[in-house]
Parts: sequence; structure tokens; C-alpha cells
Amino acid sequence: MTDTELPFSTEDPYATEEPVYAAGPEGEIDEAAAEQGWEADVYDPPSQLVTQVCSDLLNRPDEEGESPGQWLAEGSRMEGDEKHILLLGIPKLCPEYTSAVKAAVSGKYERWFGDGTYVVTSKKLDGEQTIPPGTYRAEGSMKDCYWERTREDGEIIDNSFVTSARKITVTISSSDGQFTTERCATWKPVK
Repeated sequence: MTDTELPFSTEDPYATEEPVYAAGPEGEIDEAAAEQGWEADVYDPPSQLVTQVCSDLLNRPDEEGESPGQWLAEGSRMEGDEKHILLLGIPKLCPEYTSAVKAAVSGKYERWFGDGTYVVTSKKLDGEQTIPPGTYRAEGSMKDCYWERTREDGEIIDNSFVTSARKITVTISSSDGQFTTERCATWKPVK
């Protein structure tokens, strides 16, 4: 026996070549991710990513100004392997957000709008917040809500300061330059 040899075996007699996954939907997610070679950056196992995103979706207040699909798509959550993991895992762990994850992947998600100044256009503009023309409604308890529609040169077309309201509807025209909102509830498209 040499100095580096031990008088007993160091191999685990119960070790297997195949990984063992947890039972239930988390294990199904992890097994599918391993089979596909998908990795979730800082989450190991990948089901932790899905658990975290489901928790974030469930606890997000509407006042944050983004629809669930918008939050997923515009928050860099739907890139690379993580997109595949979420498409697989959200229907298993938080099925109520299945349509939101599908909308985020397709790019056809409803956009909501919180406080800010938005350029009125249907196109995405680098470095600019945009809002497409249309009719929007803010609902909820609003105090000292201010909104304004302006021309491209900043001249006010229409505006209102509302000390207290439960529902406000505004139609933004394609000829408008900007839409500004402060301290109002989240603006959602009227269907």
C-alpha cells in the first residue's frame, strides 16, 4: 500500500450515474431542463427560477404600471434558456400566468402605463418611453392625479388635475406628441 492509498474503498456503493430529481412539478422542470441542456444563470436547479418568477408575478401590485406579460418580456426574463424554462415551468407552478408567458414570448402582450412622459407612437424608440394612440382607463383610488396630452412642440392639447377619482378615461390621438401622467393609477387599454 502506498502513502496515498486508503485501506478501504472511497466509492459510494449507492451512487448512480443518473441524477435524481425531486418528485412533482419542480422535478419535472429540472429533469426536462437537464435533458435539453437548459441553464438558468443564477438558479440551480432551474425550477428555482420558475418558483421565483411565479412568486414575483403573484406579489406584483398593478400600480407598478406593467402587465404581467409586459413585465416578463421587457424585464429581460425571456431570453436564452430562461425563456424555455419559464415556458415549460409556469404552466406547472403558476398556471394562471400561462397566457402571460406565452404573450411575452410572442411579443403580443398588453402594455400598461404608470407615471411618466410617453412619446405617442406605435413604434419602439430607443431610449424613449412610448405609448400607442388609443383609449386608456385608470381605475382605483386616485388623489392629486394629473395627466396631459401635448403636441410635439409641448403645447397642451388637453389636461386635467383630479383631486380625487375612482375612474378616468383618456383618448390619445395619433396626432398627439406626448402623454404625461403623475400620481394616477395604472393606465390600461380600453377594450
